[in-house]
Amino acid sequence: MRTFPSFLLRPLLWLASGVLALLLSGCGEPAPPPSLLEQIQQAGELRVMTRNSPTTYFEDKSGTNGFEYQLSKQFAKQLGVELKVITASTFEELFSSLVDGRAHIIAANIVDTPSRHQFARFSKGYLEVVPQVVYRHGQPRPRSISDLIGKRILVSRSSSQAELLANLKRQYPELSWEESDDVEVVDLLGLIDEGRIDFTIVNSNELATNQVYFSKVRVGFDIGTATWLSWAVAGGKDESLLQAINAFLDTAKANGTLNRLIDRFYGHVEKLGYVGAYAFAKHLQQRLPRYERYFQKSANEYNLDWRLLAAVGYQESLWQPEATSKTGVRGLMMLTQRTARAMGVEDRLNPQQSIAGGARYLAYLNDTLPDEIPADERIWFVLAAYNVGMGHLDDARKLTADAGLNPNSWNDVREILPRLARKQWYSKTRYGYARGWEPVDFVRNIRRYYDILSWIGQPSLEGRQLGRSNLHIPGLDRNSSLDR
Repeated sequence: MRTFPSFLLRPLLWLASGVLALLLSGCGEPAPPPSLLEQIQQAGELRVMTRNSPTTYFEDKSGTNGFEYQLSKQFAKQLGVELKVITASTFEELFSSLVDGRAHIIAANIVDTPSRHQFARFSKGYLEVVPQVVYRHGQPRPRSISDLIGKRILVSRSSSQAELLANLKRQYPELSWEESDDVEVVDLLGLIDEGRIDFTIVNSNELATNQVYFSKVRVGFDIGTATWLSWAVAGGKDESLLQAINAFLDTAKANGTLNRLIDRFYGHVEKLGYVGAYAFAKHLQQRLPRYERYFQKSANEYNLDWRLLAAVGYQESLWQPEATSKTGVRGLMMLTQRTARAMGVEDRLNPQQSIAGGARYLAYLNDTLPDEIPADERIWFVLAAYNVGMGHLDDARKLTADAGLNPNSWNDVREILPRLARKQWYSKTRYGYARGWEPVDFVRNIRRYYDILSWIGQPSLEGRQLGRSNLHIPGLDRNSSLDR
């Protein structure tokens, strides 16, 4: 019988064993199904369920905005997929969307509560909030839970506030309240403002954002403990999406993305304060309707957002056409005599001329800025230059670069601007001393007023509490008159 040399037999045995392993692997268990995160990436779409509110997601004439929308958009971008936003009309719908698979994530200003664990798991927290009892100015201020007993209290159904009240009822059996699917925070505050209910409970961030619309709303006391807003995903063993969210939030905190969004949507709330909020709410109704068409006309002429132009006018004069400062700037847009002359304004106290001159000046400043400042940053530099002058702004940008920061980033430049008031720094600049903190406050306040005008003017409000009230809705009120 013929035999093979050993040096040939050994490779044949290796080959046979390899073929046998391949055959056996083909008969084994199938490959595991893709994880939820892999499914999302393969489909190329992240479905996010949220609420329509100024703290979450809203659409206006300028496009889509909101804190939760912007944060979700960043996460979708990191995953390399498209973001699809779905809105829910109730809290129950929010969580049912996870159960039935309509949504991958709830990003809707929600907090982690025990009752919600049957539907979802929660991410790390990204914004600390406190539930607050709200009442109407002129009524006795509530200072404890005992003061709530026997009063008309309304909250959103299935909200964390409703769950908080249910827990408190164990200690205070006489405590009672009503829940409704038909109310959002803006509706609840409107009902307080009109005196139709005694109290409601809202989270501190939502109150701070909405308080400007209602001059009679006040905080009674903090109820419960501080908690954190989180995102929610469906329950189950697959943690791939939740892990990706937590990693994203960690990165967003570390690289400043989260802080920039918090500052964008909440950072200027405290600066406005209660007094400023109530004054703005009143002036929005009494003064803005007189000049709204002037803002719209001039903004269209110079390719500006009229609400931004109106926000500048409010910051400068509180929409008072005869305003005059100690330094000689005058009019609704508070133009200097030199600027007014350059912008073709003959009468600074004429509101139509003043608004037109302010719009033209903003457009001029935008054209004067260096091209390297990106489009999404330019407006903040324009506003700063409107306040402090282009020369001082150039000085601040140079100091920013000298500090190793980005002179084309408003977040970096605003950190350096206050140095213009200190000799150690302004002695190194071309234009010298300036009250460098003022343009920082100026821009922050205008951003706040602009946000308010953007949110209150969105068409979806027409069917809600603001739309049903007698409030003037900027951009929607057809009865606004130039001679009111």
